[in-house]
Amino acid sequence: MSGSPMYTSVGFDPGLMALGLAVRATRSAARRSREAERQREREALAAERARQLAERQARARAAAEHRRAELAQRRRVRQDAHAARLREDQGRADSRRLDEVEGLLRPLREAPDRLAELAVFEARLAELRGALGGPAAAGGLGAAVEELRGRVVTVVEATAGASAAAAARPDPYAVVRELRDRLAALGADGAALDAAGATECAELIGRLGAVAAEPGAEVGFEALLGTVEHALARHADTVARAAEQAAARAEEAEEAAARAAEEESARQEAERAALAEALDRFGVVEESARSAVRDAEELAAPDLAAEAGEALRAAVAALDAGAAAAALDAVAALEVLLPSVEERLDELQLAHARRTELAGVLKDAMTDAGLDFTGGEERGGSLVLSFERPSGAVYEATVETEADGGHLLTYHVDGEPDMSLRPAAEDGAVCAPEELLNLVHRALDGTGFTPGELTWDGKPPRSTARSLPGTEERRAR
Repeated sequence: MSGSPMYTSVGFDPGLMALGLAVRATRSAARRSREAERQREREALAAERARQLAERQARARAAAEHRRAELAQRRRVRQDAHAARLREDQGRADSRRLDEVEGLLRPLREAPDRLAELAVFEARLAELRGALGGPAAAGGLGAAVEELRGRVVTVVEATAGASAAAAARPDPYAVVRELRDRLAALGADGAALDAAGATECAELIGRLGAVAAEPGAEVGFEALLGTVEHALARHADTVARAAEQAAARAEEAEEAAARAAEEESARQEAERAALAEALDRFGVVEESARSAVRDAEELAAPDLAAEAGEALRAAVAALDAGAAAAALDAVAALEVLLPSVEERLDELQLAHARRTELAGVLKDAMTDAGLDFTGGEERGGSLVLSFERPSGAVYEATVETEADGGHLLTYHVDGEPDMSLRPAAEDGAVCAPEELLNLVHRALDGTGFTPGELTWDGKPPRSTARSLPGTEERRAR
């Protein structure tokens, strides 16, 4: 377009201003209602998540308690079995000793003058056999058996002689074989769990075998036999305790692994819960946020569209990555941003509606003034209308919204030599652009829009003339 652009600011009459306030109030109430509804939806989803989480946690606690109960039961069973083995081993050893003592009683059964003492010994034997496996035998009956043995040997030797007492004793080689069998019964675990005890027992049994082969070594054999019995019992107890400790350590390791698994499961559960919360909250605002981006693009507000779109993309990216903490932060940021974006969109939509309304009444006024409307389009948030005068001059009117909410009309004229009155033609005088546009502006009275004074670069100064807002900046462009 040739010539200088012509400008005028457009204000609103009180009725239109009141209508604008009413529209803003209605839209503000609608925004508050939407946000309240979103908050109710968030709270309902949070309550459902909390219910589901409580159920999962209750199931996890029940499973953990069941596992601990199983471990405790297994521990009790193992401990009871260990105690039973010890009692059985001790009982067998005590039973063998009692059998040996009973064997020593044979000479007394053949001596009528010893029947009273025999009865005492047999009663004591029965008493000790009755104590086998009971609480009184918890520490073993070795001392009581040996005390009885000594009394029996003394009486037998006094009755039938030392040779008879020796003959009543069990075969020493059989005793040695039995001891070797008992040591072997502990197997490889015995040597692995108590190497020193296994070595000691093997050496003592070897020495006992050597003593058994010596003639007249009954006393030494009996003395060493007690030592071997004691060492073997200690070795068996040590092996059993070591096995118990190893089993306890295995259970502790199993329990520690189970606790670690529970902690990892709880961590994963918390991660899943946080991600579910982010997904729920995103679902509440997603459609509104996408709609806001579309509206901002349609209203030619690229900065607002970019801001909302960036927040939306950040939330989607974090959710797609499964990053719960980042997703919660991104969704929270989107929740905070959305109401302000919607508020700004409402203002943009109101401004767009006002621009459209102003463009409509301006179009009517221009056509009423004799111009032909040739088209209109939206350019970056401004509405541009094109008209043509019968003379062929082209008028382009741009409707823009200013920062204070008012509007600015900018006219470009092509085909008119200047802004002054043109010479009279044969058919009479023709209005210059200024006069024509002033006529158009007067026709806007009653529409709610109030145009100000028309101005342009080089316009002769008037006492009432004033510069329009943004004029210098627009001229620089």
